[in-house]
Amino acid sequence: MEEVQRHSVHTLVFRSLKRTHDFFVANQSLLPEMDENLEKSKYSIKARDSYGLVFDRVANAKNVSIRRSEVLRTEAGPNPTQDHMLAITAGGEQDQGANTQSALLPVGASQSSQNTNSNTVQILPKKAPTIPKPKWHAPWKLCRVISGHLGWVRCVAVEPGNEWFATGAADRVIKIWDLASGKLKLSLTGHVSTVRGLCVSPRHPYLFSCGEDRQVKCWDLEYNKVIRHYHGHLSAVYTMALHPTIDVLVTAGRDSTARVWDMRTKANIHTLGGHTNTVASVVCQAANPQVITGSHDSTVRLWDLAAGKSMCTLTNHKKSVRSIVLHPSLYMFASASPDNIKQWRCPEGNFIQNLNGHNSIVNTMAVNPEGVLVSGGDNGTMFFWDWRTGYNFQRFQAAVQPGSMDSEAGIFAMTFDMSGSRLITTEADKTIKIYKEDDEASEESHPVNWRPEIIKRRKY
Repeated sequence: MEEVQRHSVHTLVFRSLKRTHDFFVANQSLLPEMDENLEKSKYSIKARDSYGLVFDRVANAKNVSIRRSEVLRTEAGPNPTQDHMLAITAGGEQDQGANTQSALLPVGASQSSQNTNSNTVQILPKKAPTIPKPKWHAPWKLCRVISGHLGWVRCVAVEPGNEWFATGAADRVIKIWDLASGKLKLSLTGHVSTVRGLCVSPRHPYLFSCGEDRQVKCWDLEYNKVIRHYHGHLSAVYTMALHPTIDVLVTAGRDSTARVWDMRTKANIHTLGGHTNTVASVVCQAANPQVITGSHDSTVRLWDLAAGKSMCTLTNHKKSVRSIVLHPSLYMFASASPDNIKQWRCPEGNFIQNLNGHNSIVNTMAVNPEGVLVSGGDNGTMFFWDWRTGYNFQRFQAAVQPGSMDSEAGIFAMTFDMSGSRLITTEADKTIKIYKEDDEASEESHPVNWRPEIIKRRKY
């Protein structure tokens, strides 16, 4: 048996190429002829496919310029050169002849030159951005401190009739207070851990609560007892919101989801999943997006309530979003994060502006119909902003209860009453504080410190 001679890969490839060349060398000069019409049609199809929109625009621009020149020709008459009306005149008819040499252009000449160069782009001078002056708002002052809870007061909700408000705390108790006098009316017990969220229904005698015990409860205020439980959350429930027009409740928490409940049947209609960390804030409105959530994953999501899916995810924040607030009359909302507060326009979530100044975690925000936006920080700082311009017209440090440590100055929740004239805050020193506008203040005593040149440098 003969041994097969081994060759290198290079030799084998070279032999294969040589055989291929010898096989096809006879047909090398018999290439098919080029069809010029076919090549032209091929290139025109490619150009139309890639640049069809540009071709249409150029053709439309040419047609417009032709029509405009025809109209000018008919308006000018048989001898348009005799019309010496000037583009810029100075004085009456006696000055017109004297200023012919100094005029910029005759009207006919300027129009004809525009027609001949219709395809050129005219660059207009850009207007400098104008910053509107903020509306004057009276400063706010502390008018009442209410104590009664035995733990951090984590949430607050005002009754639609504006007669009382409810607070929930780490002592597991929900307390109902008279808004006018600040006296305790009722204590509701039932949660076995911190109460983190409260809502009062405007159409039913119901109070809804949620807490770190994973429970969501519906209280009947005619009997002052729990009538429904909503089971489904896998971890602590941190926030809740009622839909303003339909009987739907939305809750969210540490399991990174927001759940939509039928208020009466207790059915879990949707589980809004998509966040990758704790959902810290949820709000509802009648128009789209009907549900908006803010999460510790530093995103804000806008949800389609009918489909149960996310419409849009806003990723502008760099840190966790702990608070979202809707404007009561404008189609806008704001989201708060330790980096800054951002304002957005619905329904697409278009970014409007940043509100800078807080140097701490922003736990909560509230806005009233007058356009006063208030934000509360984890270190007890409160900032008052003009919603339209983002001007910070007041800031102060909330005073802690005597005997408390300075570290217990955190503000956990805040809300305006139904009139927008009183602000209720719940804090880490176990107190509830009520603020109102200073009646004695005026624009002369507290002027707007408006310095647009500094704001321009900061913004642009």
